[in-house]
Amino acid sequence: MGEFHISDAMKQFVSKSKLKNGLQSVEIELVWQNIMGKTIAKYTDKIQVINQTLFIHTSVGPLKQELLYQKEKIIERINDAMREKIITEVVVK
Repeated sequence: MGEFHISDAMKQFVSKSKLKNGLQSVEIELVWQNIMGKTIAKYTDKIQVINQTLFIHTSVGPLKQELLYQKEKIIERINDAMREKIITEVVVK
């Protein structure tokens, strides 16, 4: 039986568990302000990841439009920040 580093074992566990989307959402929330700026972060109500789709919730109409225009840039910035391709689509609600 081979030896595993605890971090490798945890990564394997998370990648195969139902916790993955929730943990990715939390990680993205932690870097959201750095990625998108203080103003956008302030008016973003909720961020979720479900099956490689990022759901962004906001009640500010003009911000919804701005986020819709920036979908590709958001995907690129998040994937760069997370150092892996975890987001393929963005939905703004």
